[in-house]
Amino acid sequence: MRHLVLIVILLVSVLTSCTFSDKNMSDQPTYTNALVHETSPYLLQHAHNPVNWNAWNEQTLQTAKDSNKLMLISIGYAACHWCHVMEKESFEDSTVAMVMNEHFVNIKVDREERPDVDQVYINAVQLMTGSAGWPLNVIALPDGRPVWGGTYFKKEDWIAAIEQIQEIYETEPAKLTEYAEKLERGIKSMDLIERNDADDAIVSFDTKAVMSQWKHSFDHEYGGYKRAPKFMMPNNWHYLLRKAVQTNDTTLLSHVQLTLDKMAQGGLYDAVGGGFARYSVDARWHVPHFEKMLYDNALMVSLYSDAYLVTKKPLYKKVVEETLAYIAAEMTTKQGAFYSSLDADSTNELGVLEEGAYYVYTKEELAELLQEDFKLFATYYNINDFGKWEDRYVLIKTLNDDAIASQFNISEADLASKQKTWRKILSDYRNEHRAKPRLDDKSLTSWNGLMLKGYVDAYKAFQNKAYLEAALANANFIKNQQRKASGALYHSYKNGNSTINGYLEDYAAVIEAFISLYEVTMDQEWLERSRELADYAIEHFLDTDKGMFYFTSNEDAELVARTIEYRDNVIPASNSIMAKNLFRLSHYFDAQSYRELSDQMLKNVLPEASKYPSGFSNWLDLLENHQFKYYEIVVAGQNAAETLAEIQRNYIPNALYAATDKPSKSYLLEGRFPEDKTLIYVCVNNACRLPVPEVDTALQTLKISE
Repeated sequence: MRHLVLIVILLVSVLTSCTFSDKNMSDQPTYTNALVHETSPYLLQHAHNPVNWNAWNEQTLQTAKDSNKLMLISIGYAACHWCHVMEKESFEDSTVAMVMNEHFVNIKVDREERPDVDQVYINAVQLMTGSAGWPLNVIALPDGRPVWGGTYFKKEDWIAAIEQIQEIYETEPAKLTEYAEKLERGIKSMDLIERNDADDAIVSFDTKAVMSQWKHSFDHEYGGYKRAPKFMMPNNWHYLLRKAVQTNDTTLLSHVQLTLDKMAQGGLYDAVGGGFARYSVDARWHVPHFEKMLYDNALMVSLYSDAYLVTKKPLYKKVVEETLAYIAAEMTTKQGAFYSSLDADSTNELGVLEEGAYYVYTKEELAELLQEDFKLFATYYNINDFGKWEDRYVLIKTLNDDAIASQFNISEADLASKQKTWRKILSDYRNEHRAKPRLDDKSLTSWNGLMLKGYVDAYKAFQNKAYLEAALANANFIKNQQRKASGALYHSYKNGNSTINGYLEDYAAVIEAFISLYEVTMDQEWLERSRELADYAIEHFLDTDKGMFYFTSNEDAELVARTIEYRDNVIPASNSIMAKNLFRLSHYFDAQSYRELSDQMLKNVLPEASKYPSGFSNWLDLLENHQFKYYEIVVAGQNAAETLAEIQRNYIPNALYAATDKPSKSYLLEGRFPEDKTLIYVCVNNACRLPVPEVDTALQTLKISE
């Protein structure tokens, strides 16, 4: 790493010392923007730029090699606000386009379609600058190895930077080649993980010390962490919810609830239309970065559903119901697939794209729309200095409903009724008088898997049949549309076409979702599909030496580095999801090889997890399965479905479910079907207590906490 920093300094010194002569732009060749042939909404947003963009594909990469030109790789996604800003300032500008078109093979990448490409170059920019994000802009040698990069640039800075890199390439190409070689080594070292063969790595892990360290970062006023901007990090709170319950840590549980309350009451949550924005730019969850991503909402539905099982708070049920109503209305196809995102930007009254224009209100608008309820509404949602953002208001709550009802001398039932009326008034207004944010209407298999599981978790908590129907529709879409004859998965779907070979994230998320779907439907097909996908992933993604999965298949074209994604982020890492999947499948199929691989994966990450626990929360959730008894809850009999649903209305994080209403040869079910009653077996590693018919009796035998 020290050598990389030194070479960055050397390159910067060369750049800043260069002087340049004007070029004759009239001599440049004529190209065409090839993005008009793409289906990605993000790429299509750039299809009419004067920049001669190409998509990332074999033909484009070969063109760079044949022409010996530098590649200019610009990566973003459809809902990205600063991507739009840079497009408007630079990529729509003819002067900028002339420079780019003369010197570079220009490539636009949708990071959501090609997370493998994005990961390589975001690692490069992280090494070069110490931080990274989107838009991500990189210059690479004709063979794809990066030599320079950054995020958002103003027009003048952008032109100056890329001209300087081109000048170095023309006059001192060896410098760039030397730098590319060192940077390549750095990229390949970033996601290296060593095999950990310590026999006691799991049992000796000091969870108490880790939790003590973790708690120092908590924001005790607004929930979450003491930082801004604030990302929701749902998997962190999902794990901490479980940890609080299983260790009887009431202080930790209170902080998790504070976080969930504040997120749901803040401007981060769309109080009018339901659903969460990607993150808050401030510490109090007030002003969001307004894009709505499918994956965020999927994970938040799962989190709030489980939190409801623990707390029975009406707010959490309300959040799930409103969020899934938003998903059904705005993000779901007729086939049951889920779209990817809604843009942060929408067209304002002047016809100009503006961040948040669809979601915010002026005080005058609200007063006119709400009439005699405005005073109550203004108190409820802080139409005051606290809730003001620029010259408009982002709705945020600071008082609970009971306090508001008492202050205005109305019942909580009347207040709830008013809330519904307000939502309808404001929703109708913005839908009729404002342009909706742009929709990214591609469907990504991995994100669909997360949303499918969200629906299953909501069904477990609330037993709403519509949630199960949505889950089944999506599962059948994935099975019928995104699965190849070989058993492999596609990554993306748009306009009737399934494209891009699947990544580990697709297999991990779908396996997890299918296992969850089996647990509520008792349909063995979903369990068998999970095993098939796991076996395919083991064959095509596994690094057998390290005992970890690569992000890309061994059938994919090689990139600068073949990465291993193992750190949990806003979305849990594909490896952590796979490790949990293998743990569960080992129980369902008595497959020791799955368990051994899962254990090895967990051992590999624990040394780093002890230092940075919030980046390994999904792994730590798996660790809980080792630190507490892990149960197999088996239900068999004619009324198995009803009994299973009753059990699942309880929070039992350390268990899996198997159930049948007919004789079965499945490993956990064989020989357990009674002809004239329904019985519940509570087992640990298939060693079971005597079966009982009553749910309450079965629950009493479960040890959830210490």
